[in-house]
Amino acid sequence: MSKKNKVKKTQVEQILEKNNIQFRPVELDMINSSEEEKKAALDKLKIGSESLIYKTLASKGDKTGPLIAVIPITSHLDEKKLAAVSGNKRTEMLPLKELQKTTGYIHGANNPVGIWHRSHGKFPIFFDKQAIKDGRIYVSAGELGRSDGIDAKQVADFIKAEFADLTA
Repeated sequence: MSKKNKVKKTQVEQILEKNNIQFRPVELDMINSSEEEKKAALDKLKIGSESLIYKTLASKGDKTGPLIAVIPITSHLDEKKLAAVSGNKRTEMLPLKELQKTTGYIHGANNPVGIWHRSHGKFPIFFDKQAIKDGRIYVSAGELGRSDGIDAKQVADFIKAEFADLTA
């Protein structure tokens, strides 16, 4: 493969590689895709189910400040459950205008490893407990249209994230 065709690794992928964490990079843009296009993309990439693709959501707790939830894209975050596991009375989604300033990423490109790295581990990060059952999940690689297949437990251990019931 010539250098011209080689895809540059994202900062997140460089962090994973440096720490000997296996990942599988894929180009995956599900936002503006029809159901048929989504199914074709999942089949082509051998991902299996759309429920293996996870979104990284930034929230704000009334006591802890920013916190991160990683849940399947087919699910909805239960703010009350997130508040309970994070030691808050309530949480609310971080306003879009504060997202990039807080996490370092634009909407759709948030990644738990990148956020952990940029915040020096000061934001609590929670993975939905379904990620343990799924094992290999797909999260944004830190850029729109790029994702990485990761072992949820290995990554959670690395960034000191907890597993909890987070979905409605």
